[in-house]
Amino acid sequence: MQNFFEALTNANFPFLRNALFAGLLSSVLFGTLGSVVTVRRIGSLAGAVSHAVLGGIGMALYISSRLAVNFPPIAGALIFAVLSAIVIGLVSLKAKQRHDTVINAIWVIGMSLGILFMAKTPGYADPSTWLFGNILLISGRDLIFLAILDVIVIVLARLFYAQIEASSFDEEFARTRGVPVNTVFLILLGLTAVAIVLLQTFVGIVMVIAMLTLPAGCAGVFSKSLSSMILASCIFSAVFSVCGLIAGWFFDLPIGAMTVIIAGIIFLAFSVFRAFKKN
Repeated sequence: MQNFFEALTNANFPFLRNALFAGLLSSVLFGTLGSVVTVRRIGSLAGAVSHAVLGGIGMALYISSRLAVNFPPIAGALIFAVLSAIVIGLVSLKAKQRHDTVINAIWVIGMSLGILFMAKTPGYADPSTWLFGNILLISGRDLIFLAILDVIVIVLARLFYAQIEASSFDEEFARTRGVPVNTVFLILLGLTAVAIVLLQTFVGIVMVIAMLTLPAGCAGVFSKSLSSMILASCIFSAVFSVCGLIAGWFFDLPIGAMTVIIAGIIFLAFSVFRAFKKN
């Protein structure tokens, strides 16, 4: 197989360069949002929203086929993602339910609805396409969307870093300092939901779940503050994405799966190291 770096500069393989840029741009989102989600201990949120959007995708495919209207799958995914984030946030805050219980309910309901809609769609859409994605299919337009979302996340994180940090580590203290903890939580859920929709369309649900948690988990081993954790998590995410792309190209294997495996192995190695260090 042609050398990866030769192919990267070859005019006949623009999709490979797009995949590389997508991995680097996605790292900003994975690192920033993943760190906050990990610190707040709602990592399963990524899995819930990612699988819930399958319901929106299935609904869009079903409506488009039955009513002969153009209902883009990403629109259905966005609707379900935002609704899922709102339900998780409001029930968790108002009904005082445990995050994990609500998140698990959203997870299974959304995914089941997606499978039902797809099963009733003429021609039947294979859900594995959305579960695993294909980063090699990313276009220049997709890269622009990713870059815009990166800028939005960076600006918001910079402007509201103090509020995010305070509400993430000590909600009661944050409230005494006048920080709108509930508002910050709901905005975080909404922004994460939108990012998940965009990312899972490009790289698949499985990779989104892994990359929103594993890089942040690695960074948390040695980070002393939220800002250092975000920076380290972005770097880890970029390294995992590039290594997964190279390994997938070299061995002719699915890039998303290779990225997740590499990230998982390194995370487990860090976890073992931390466990022995404590002893």
